[in-house]
Amino acid sequence: MQDAEREAFQIAIGYRFRDPTLLLRALTHKSYSHEHHASAGGLEEPANEQLEFLGDAVLGLLVSEVLFAHYPQLNEGQLSKLKAHLVSATRLVEVARALNLGEHLRLGRGEQMSGGREKKALLSDAVEALLAAIYLDGGLEAARAFVVKNVFGGSPDNLEPAADIALLNFKSALQEYAHAHGLPAPRYVVVGTTGPEHAKTFIVEARLGQDLAMQAEAPSKKAAGQRAAELLLEKLTAVNPRS
Repeated sequence: MQDAEREAFQIAIGYRFRDPTLLLRALTHKSYSHEHHASAGGLEEPANEQLEFLGDAVLGLLVSEVLFAHYPQLNEGQLSKLKAHLVSATRLVEVARALNLGEHLRLGRGEQMSGGREKKALLSDAVEALLAAIYLDGGLEAARAFVVKNVFGGSPDNLEPAADIALLNFKSALQEYAHAHGLPAPRYVVVGTTGPEHAKTFIVEARLGQDLAMQAEAPSKKAAGQRAAELLLEKLTAVNPRS
């Protein structure tokens, strides 16, 4: 990254690094490290995977903190749903695209040729890595400022909690989870119904692969599918908190 490019990018993200190597690492995908290790005497240049891991935790903490402080009227369930929306891969991809982050990623040739700069998984991971780099370089306050500016759109007051909670689509989130973890697409099966015809309740099972499934019931197939997807996501993230 040239000095002028780095300066423009730092202005865009709202933070200037004291240690530019942290920024460079946040933008370095493992494909670049693998491809360029020979030119470094056999030593791979650090990629952003560990920063990703840290950034995931920092993001969760700061989003929770901001929501807790600004929305005392919301109950725990509402706060959890709003947080899930704000830390979702879908939201992070929006942040990445607003920052033109894909254009700054350091990718291996193969990854670049396969459209890596537009891959949602790479973009959302890079936002987490970038947040971790800011946290390590400037501390929690700098990381909080980045989150408020880019994830909350400048201010927590810009959120419309009811609308943002309604936007949360658990089927889409489960689809993203499956894609990110190399699993087949989720399937939804109506496994039963209860009640009379005029007031029927549908029981829908969300299935992921051969062994992962959760059931839920609701007055409509769509609502039951959403609830089953939500339950399956809760089960999966309890086992694998990073996801």
